[in-house]
Amino acid sequence: MVLLTLPCLLIVSAALLALEMTQADNVPVSQGTAISQASSQAAGASIGSTPATLPASPAPATDPDLASADEAAAAEPAKKSPANKQKKKKKKKKKKKKKKRKPLPEVEGTVTIAAVGDIVMGTPTYGFPPAEGRTFFAGVDRFLEGDIVLGNLEGTLSTGGVPRCTAAVEQQEQVEGADEGEDEEAAPPIQTCFTFQTPPSYARWLKRAGFTTLNLANNHAYDFGPAALQQTKATLAARELRHTGAPGQITLHRRGKVRIAVVGFSTYAWSADMRDIEAAQALVRKASKRAHVVVVTMHAGAEGAQHQHVDAGVEYFLGENRGDSMRFARAMINAGADLVVGHGPHVLRGMEWHRGRLIAYSMGNFAGYNTFNLSGPQQYSGVLRATLNTDGTWVRGKLVATRLEGKGIPVRDGAEEAHKLVRSLSRADFPNKAVRIDKRGRLLQPKK
Repeated sequence: MVLLTLPCLLIVSAALLALEMTQADNVPVSQGTAISQASSQAAGASIGSTPATLPASPAPATDPDLASADEAAAAEPAKKSPANKQKKKKKKKKKKKKKKRKPLPEVEGTVTIAAVGDIVMGTPTYGFPPAEGRTFFAGVDRFLEGDIVLGNLEGTLSTGGVPRCTAAVEQQEQVEGADEGEDEEAAPPIQTCFTFQTPPSYARWLKRAGFTTLNLANNHAYDFGPAALQQTKATLAARELRHTGAPGQITLHRRGKVRIAVVGFSTYAWSADMRDIEAAQALVRKASKRAHVVVVTMHAGAEGAQHQHVDAGVEYFLGENRGDSMRFARAMINAGADLVVGHGPHVLRGMEWHRGRLIAYSMGNFAGYNTFNLSGPQQYSGVLRATLNTDGTWVRGKLVATRLEGKGIPVRDGAEEAHKLVRSLSRADFPNKAVRIDKRGRLLQPKK
């Protein structure tokens, strides 16, 4: 019985083995691949290797979304690599930079701006006012009141430095010496180079008079070089006086919840450049995002009594490009400025309305001890007072008429010549948008 059973068992075992081999050949490709990879991973683990070091097997063409076990394992440590961490940090930084500035909170109320033209409180070459300047602004300081009181500081508050006229005179002498047939008896050339340097101690009189902000974007801020300009800024800061006019500079003021920006422009390298209209507009747009009210001040235009009118196009003086005042001022209003105040021509110029905002093209010589030519219209000036809503819209305004007395001390002008000049010039230069000035000096919009 046993002998018969053993052969039968052998036959049955052989049949079963054949059946298993047949089933193994019918395993799907993907499953076979997975089995092979699992074996490789197990082998790798036994010798201290990680799955990331193993080559990944491609997924079958019939299932493109299928990832191999190696690819999934390799992706995880790659995310944690130092290089990827650095990339993530950079992306986070970029996201932070791209964060939009929070919009300004809406506030109600009004702000008042008082603005004047050119100021020189004396210089060693031409002398200083009586009482070391103590009473220099006494005749007009009662009008220098407001949330912002703005003036154009011609020259520096400094000591030392080399005046720029020294180099200019030396260069001129070299040119004249090279000319043949020079007439020794010819009349000396008219002086066209002037430098102004006021002692730093005089900053206290600006503060006492009521000024809050001084514009340094002008042709005299660099009269004694970069060190003197820096000393001027430091001197103003020590008296808690703000300055404006450097390239890219936005001078921000807070009055309660209201923010006011002042931006100064001229045509010189040490200032924001008014000749680059596109860049100037970008700076004003930036200011309008930071402040409820934006005031632009510009030092522009040709100088002298023969340049009272605002000419269309670029103005030149002594070979210098002094900017296109009209195009610039209107472009600044278009970009978001609420008030534009000019200076530089040393005479009053007309005023116009542009999109409901005021442009005062030149405020003339406000104060200049023994430095300015005071003949004819050059002796008349004024204090512009403008009250605006916090959205920049006009509320009311006034021109206080002033003049320069004696050697250049500012006083109230009872004859109110400034009103007559600005009224006439505005009508001539801006017939459809001219500022109207009534008998009390109030600034009115055109009649509808």
